[in-house]
Amino acid sequence: MAASSRAQVLRLYRALLRESQRFSSYNYRTYAIRRIRDAFRENKNIKDAEKIEELVNKAKANLEVIHRQV
Repeated sequence: MAASSRAQVLRLYRALLRESQRFSSYNYRTYAIRRIRDAFRENKNIKDAEKIEELVNKAKANLEVIHRQV
């Protein structure tokens, strides 16, 4: 993975965690944080650039959903 895509993924990960901290409900907050961590851990060994790009786009869409709900 190129350094720029690694940095992009890390920024996205931190943004998702930061945004999910803003949920007022404890249950929503802990569920969102757990799902984010699990998803990133599950996909940490993927090397295919197209698959990485697909997952990054999916995570960006999820970030927008979290942003709208908070």
